[in-house]
Amino acid sequence: MLTDRYVHPEMGSLWSEESKFDAWREVEVVACEVMAEEGIVPAEAAREIRAKASYTIERIDEIEREVKHDVLAFTQALAESVGEAGRWIHFGLTSYDVVDTALGMRMRDAMDLILKDVAALSSVLKSRAFDHKKTVTVGRTHGVHAEPMTFGMKLALWYAEMERNRARLERAREVVAVGKLSGAVGTFAHLPPVIEEKLCKRLGLTPAPIATQVLQRDRHAEALSALAIVASTLDKIAVEIRSLQRTEIREVEEFFSEKQKGSSAMPHKRNPVISEQISGLARVIRGNLQAGLENIALWNERDISHSSAERMILPQSFILTDHILRRAASVLDNLIVYPEKMRENLESMKGLVFSGQVLLQLAKKGLPREEAYRLVQKNAMAVWQKKGTLRELLGNDPEVRKWLDEAELDRAFDLERQMEHVDTIYRRVFG
Repeated sequence: MLTDRYVHPEMGSLWSEESKFDAWREVEVVACEVMAEEGIVPAEAAREIRAKASYTIERIDEIEREVKHDVLAFTQALAESVGEAGRWIHFGLTSYDVVDTALGMRMRDAMDLILKDVAALSSVLKSRAFDHKKTVTVGRTHGVHAEPMTFGMKLALWYAEMERNRARLERAREVVAVGKLSGAVGTFAHLPPVIEEKLCKRLGLTPAPIATQVLQRDRHAEALSALAIVASTLDKIAVEIRSLQRTEIREVEEFFSEKQKGSSAMPHKRNPVISEQISGLARVIRGNLQAGLENIALWNERDISHSSAERMILPQSFILTDHILRRAASVLDNLIVYPEKMRENLESMKGLVFSGQVLLQLAKKGLPREEAYRLVQKNAMAVWQKKGTLRELLGNDPEVRKWLDEAELDRAFDLERQMEHVDTIYRRVFG
């Protein structure tokens, strides 16, 4: 079961039992209306079905306990509400004509909500990226100081990735916004293709070019994959925030409200709990993708092994992705940033972050690269042993001074030089 604490009303409503049955009802009713236009169903019966067709979940459950088939229980309950004309409900259809077409409607609408969330998060990322375009920080590789960068570049990187996620989600929306009314093995044995074409057009779907009894599950797996990649992007952002909030680093911090408590035992605690929740739920979403991939391989023209898994993984993945997108937008919008601490951490390694530029300066002057590397590394290792700053040690090294004068050394340690292409990067990302 999915705890209510992660369910937001709009997305939760889409995956409710009422929403499912409402979608099933609409497929059944529109199918009757289209068949009436084609002279298969009496026009008066179609009008009566549109006006009267209704259900109660209690009645569906009551019938299902007896017939052990949820779609049959639904169509029987629907037919009962209509009366004599109810005999035309589900005429010529198989269960998954209804189930999969209705699922296409719901997944399409759920994707629209996810895309709305992505747009909101991207807006926050863009705004904060420009806020911190010039906020200098240290870049880290393997968790170790590498070279200077700006905090805004991290945010711009995440924005660019979310734009790729947006494109993946839009593609996935197109892939799942599909319906089928081609019958038990996809041959249109009982209804002509025009019925499917008209029905899908009215429901805002694309007819599947070919299907078996079901729409093929690569479509659903693609949607789950797009959601899982979004979740992984959010996990990456959350991991970075968690890392940078560590006490020893403390360059950023999740907003901590006045009455919030971080620990039952330690009153001083301010923990990145939302980021940790994002990371945890991302694991669930990624796990659901595996089940979605397994659902692609069905026996012959259809078995039911996918159905039970989909009842769990589809609602859960959409609901949780919706939740963590909202949470990520809130965290980033309210993220506390400490530029002074970033500068302090950058400077804590006594200039080591400029070693690469010194290496290039020496090579540019004609020193073989391996020899230049040896000279810089020798002095860098002395900095690690707390024997001074890299600039001081290089300035006092006669081998280095043969190749670089004071001005050239100073140029190698110029922070502005390291940042001179940030504007170009921003133009590439934001246009």
